[in-house]
Amino acid sequence: MRAQSVQRRGLWLGLPADRVTLDYDERCRRRIAMTGEGGLAFLLDLASATYLKEGDALVLEDGRFIEIKAKPEDLLEIKGRDPLHLMTLAWHLGNRHLAAQIEPDRILIRYDRVIAHMLEHQGAGLRQVREPFNPEGGAYAHHGHAH
Repeated sequence: MRAQSVQRRGLWLGLPADRVTLDYDERCRRRIAMTGEGGLAFLLDLASATYLKEGDALVLEDGRFIEIKAKPEDLLEIKGRDPLHLMTLAWHLGNRHLAAQIEPDRILIRYDRVIAHMLEHQGAGLRQVREPFNPEGGAYAHHGHAH
C-alpha cells in the first residue's frame, strides 16, 4: 500500500484508517516505509520532500487516510519583557538560522544549552517545555528548500 499525496488539515473528512506520530525531522519526508500506530503498514512515496503538519493526512492508494500527529519534543520556550524585546530575541535566533515556532507571546526552539545561555544574557525569560514543534517554514519553504 502506498501513500502518494497529502491532504492538508481541514481539507479531509472522516475517520482516519490509522495515524502516525512523528517529530519535526520525521515530518519532512519524501519516501519511507511506515507503520501506523494501529499496525497499518504503507510506503510513503511522495513526488518531493514535503513538510507534514499536525492534522494533515496521507492519502493511501485505496482512498483511506493516515492522520499525522506531531510528537512532543524537548523545547525551549522564550519570552520577552514586551513585544519589542521578543522581536529582538527573534532576530537573534534568526541570525543563527534556527528553526523557530513563533507565537504572539513566545517563541519555541529545540532545546540548546548554548543558545539558552545566549538568550539569558539578552534578558529572555526561559523555560524548558515538552510540546509538539511546528516551526515556521522559512522564506523558501514553498520552493523546495526544506531543511
